Amino acid sequence: MRTITADRIGEWKGRIIDVRSEHEFAGERLPRAECVPLAKLTDVTRGWRRDELLLLMCKSGVRSRQAFDEMTAAGFTQIVMLAGGLEACKKAGVDVVVVRKTIPIIRQVMITAGGLLLIGLLGGLYAPGFHVIDWIVACGLLFAGLTGYCPMARLLEMMPWNKTPSCCGTEGRQEG
Repeated sequence: MRTITADRIGEWKGRIIDVRSEHEFAGERLPRAECVPLAKLTDVTRGWRRDELLLLMCKSGVRSRQAFDEMTAAGFTQIVMLAGGLEACKKAGVDVVVVRKTIPIIRQVMITAGGLLLIGLLGGLYAPGFHVIDWIVACGLLFAGLTGYCPMARLLEMMPWNKTPSCCGTEGRQEG
């Protein structure tokens, strides 16, 4: 497996493929990077040339390694990984485009759930009906833990401050 260090990123001539989520990519990225989330990688790269020079990156290197394995299995031959990912770039002083910083969805869930529980508890001191809020939040968290699906997270993802443009596509790419 070939790698390149963050201090040599300025010398890179091929495409830079960032496999982090759209939400992460919208917050910060390398100037020339293209967002192709790991979950969409197979579909998006289906029509790409297999001999194209590609640099895979993520936050720290874990997801780009997974992408490397997937793409190698799909026949890509000119793949290089960015050692240490975006974090290594920041440590090396590489210019990183910072568009906006938002709180990760899981933390937004914790803040919202905690706030609602406090409202229910404090409101319950004056009117017992407020405890319904606590029951709803507790059941929602239990459901999320048991199923892996969190309705509160899905709702928060639809909020305007969490909207991100779709970042992957194949426009202008040659088939191969």
